[in-house]
Parts: sequence; structure tokens; C-alpha cells
Amino acid sequence: MPDIYAQRGYGSRPQGFGAKPGLVVVDFQRGFIDPDFPMGGAPMVDAAVRATVPLIEAAKRAGLPVVACVNGYHSPRAAPHWKAAPVLDLLQGTPSVELDPRIAAAGPDVVLMKSAPSIFFATPAAAILTKERVDTVIVTGCITSGCVRASVIDAFSLGFRVMVPRDCVGDHDQAAHDQNLLDVERRYADVLDSAACIAEIERWRMSNTASL
Repeated sequence: MPDIYAQRGYGSRPQGFGAKPGLVVVDFQRGFIDPDFPMGGAPMVDAAVRATVPLIEAAKRAGLPVVACVNGYHSPRAAPHWKAAPVLDLLQGTPSVELDPRIAAAGPDVVLMKSAPSIFFATPAAAILTKERVDTVIVTGCITSGCVRASVIDAFSLGFRVMVPRDCVGDHDQAAHDQNLLDVERRYADVLDSAACIAEIERWRMSNTASL
């Protein structure tokens, strides 16, 4: 079946990496990963966590910024009008808003609490990356069709080049995951894998080490 989007020019211009990448890690928290919580237990999300840890480690070896976030609220009244009721239980100070232990052990440079889908909405994430002279944002996290997609669109809207390693993002449903990756790749981001991102990070590290 012909791709009507491709026929009309969508996805025809890859972004590619720019001068300096940075990594964002969206909502890899216990409330979305641990099966003890209503929204946890998705195998794809757990696999994405495992694939993201080496990416964080590569970024830290290279001295590149790693900005993580959790979704949480001081009280249910602080939350927007979510249609997913369990989100209202993501309260500050509870286990559900703790980073997944594997992500915490990898040591993100910054951990933010956000109150909306995007890591960039009403947080200092963009300012932190801009301060570090980052022009390319690698987006990891969950859920692909929700907060990851929102973060991709905001990163794009803020003028960053956007990379999404497909094995470092996860969803509850394979079809939703696949369709959203296909859609953001048409418009906003390059979709690749973590190995390609690690290779680019290592290339950046070697280039900047050689220039010192």
C-alpha cells in the first residue's frame, strides 16, 4: 500500500544530529513501571528502561547533560483534568513518583517533577539544555503515545533537533507505540535505536576529547 504521507512530502527531510546532544528521560518512575501500581507492569516499558540505562551511562561518560523527570503533584487539586484516574495518585513523596531504581542508579544530572505531559512544560528543562549549548535532544521514557510524544513535540517546537531511540521508549500497547513513532518520524523527529545514539555520543566524546 502506498504511503500517502510520503507521497506528500512527510518524512522527506531527516534532521540528523547537530553540534551537541543531550538526553531527557521522561517518567521512568515506579508508578509507570512497577506492576504493584495500576499503570505499571507493561513489558515494553520495562524493556525501554533496560535499554535506556546504557544510554544514560554513555551520556555521562561523555559529559553530556541527562535531564530526567517524574510526573507528580503536591495534591490531587494541583493536577490538570486527566482522564486517567490513577495519575491523580502520583503524589509528591509517595513511592509512585520515585525514579525506577535502575534509572536512579544510573545517576541523571537533574530530576524534575512535572505536572503536564511534556518534560518541557512549566519546567526548566529547556533552559538547562540551552545553558549546556545542547541543540539535539534524545528523548527516552514512557508512555510513547502520551508524555513521550508531548515531549517530542515540545522539543521540536523549542527549536531542538529531536532523536527518539525506539528501544528506549515504551507504551502499554504495541500498536499505539508503533503508530506514534511512525507519526512523529513523519513530522518532528528522527527515530533510530539506542546503539546509533550511543555511537553518536561516543563520536561526540572522542571529537571533543581530541580538541582539548
